[in-house]
Amino acid sequence: MKKEPIPEVVAGLVDGSITGLVVILSAFFAGLAMNTALFAAFLTLSAVSITNFSSFLLGGITEDLADMISLQTLMNYSLSDIPDKAEREKSLKLVKDLFTLLHREMSRSNIVAAVVCGTTTFLAGILPITTYFLLQKPLNIVASLGIVGAVVGVFLVRYRSKRSKVHWKIGLLETVVVVVIAVVVSLLVGGSA
Repeated sequence: MKKEPIPEVVAGLVDGSITGLVVILSAFFAGLAMNTALFAAFLTLSAVSITNFSSFLLGGITEDLADMISLQTLMNYSLSDIPDKAEREKSLKLVKDLFTLLHREMSRSNIVAAVVCGTTTFLAGILPITTYFLLQKPLNIVASLGIVGAVVGVFLVRYRSKRSKVHWKIGLLETVVVVVIAVVVSLLVGGSA
């Protein structure tokens, strides 16, 4: 069971920030009308958030089921050595009840992880996008890119380095490389369509 949703928050911050950055830069370079850009921004950010939600939910369920099957097989094999049939049946029933409870808790944990990731993704993306569309030029691009930089540079790198014991300079470098590559590829793919 996870006490702290480190991968969920990190994935949400990265994906939300990249999505927000791509939407802002696309709207800026293409000079899209506000209504068109807002509609595209909402669809894009919603799609990324839903994808993150389903990815964490289904991935967590699959991983947990595989672990539970392995553990249950091992426990059933160990319990089959009990010579007294009544004691063996009692122990097997206890193990079955234990796995029912464990499955319920794991399902709850996977739902929480998926919600945290999806919500973090949406919030990390909507804040700079909203700032871009609410402020006047040129302050809008400066402020929205500043928000993305703050989310990536401060919250994401600091959170990741603190929780995963990675030095903040290494975390910053890795994060900047990932964000730059993702944004460049997204803009190139979007520009060639």
